[in-house]
Amino acid sequence: MSAVPKSQSTPAKGAPKKKRGRLFRFVTATLVLIGLAGYAVHHFTTSTPQQPGCTVTAEGRTLTLEPQQAANASTIAAVASSRDLPERAVTIALATSMQESGLRNLDHGDRDSRGLFQQRPSQGWGTAAQIMDPVHASNEFFDGLVKIRGYSRLPLTVAAQKVQKSGFPQAYAKHEPDATLLASALTGRVSAALSCTTASGRTTVTGGDPAAVRARLTREFGSRVAPKALATTTHAVAVPSAAPGNETQGAEQQRGWELAQWAVAHAHELKVEKVSFRDREWQASDSAKGWQKASTGTGSVTAAGDVTITVAQ
Repeated sequence: MSAVPKSQSTPAKGAPKKKRGRLFRFVTATLVLIGLAGYAVHHFTTSTPQQPGCTVTAEGRTLTLEPQQAANASTIAAVASSRDLPERAVTIALATSMQESGLRNLDHGDRDSRGLFQQRPSQGWGTAAQIMDPVHASNEFFDGLVKIRGYSRLPLTVAAQKVQKSGFPQAYAKHEPDATLLASALTGRVSAALSCTTASGRTTVTGGDPAAVRARLTREFGSRVAPKALATTTHAVAVPSAAPGNETQGAEQQRGWELAQWAVAHAHELKVEKVSFRDREWQASDSAKGWQKASTGTGSVTAAGDVTITVAQ
């Protein structure tokens, strides 16, 4: 039998399998590289979705809050304002709520406790439904606080405990620094200290109700706040910043920032688009930048020092 020419020799056993293995590894590596490249492009060209939240920055410190916490805290401060209570009362109330509920309006707790201050219907704080109303709960707390002689000069733990009668009275102390910082913003003593961000990429918000804003302002700050609809637009509310009974420039500015920062704290639930006071403004569409200098010629600068709250249409 003649020899088979070398060029026509039978391939070695297993060669096709080796070629297929190399091809599979090559394709797999290529796909992995494409995936990594796609991730890198997405990671470096697409910003991380911005989550809603609020911050208070003052005196070199920053406190971060959830929207619901900021809204509840601002309600507590507004109720104190309606009663002409000092900033110390706000600090005591905020520290108490921070300990009792984390500034959340809880519908549960130890035994029948509930709400911002974990008040108990069985102990005379009101019905379960009333305690779940932050305005009622705040008023109940302040009713107890103002009965304590010299409460503003007492250690915070002592004042809070005389109202709450907690089993862990010293627990309030750890919240005093944050409560003090938050109170400085919500009383307007520190301007532009509180700002909230809205979620980026969210769907367009519509259906804001100026009447609901006016009603909420009146209920929390009292009838003297006197919010009014702007004649130039049906979706804005103007609130006089002059402090009732005290129209000095300093009092007017503090009152204005008290109202303006309340509006931002409630922006998520009230569908607020913009808040303007003097030459500063906060806009939901640009909320990551916080309070900014108002653009001249855009009508953003409020007249007569009023706080202007604009809601989504």
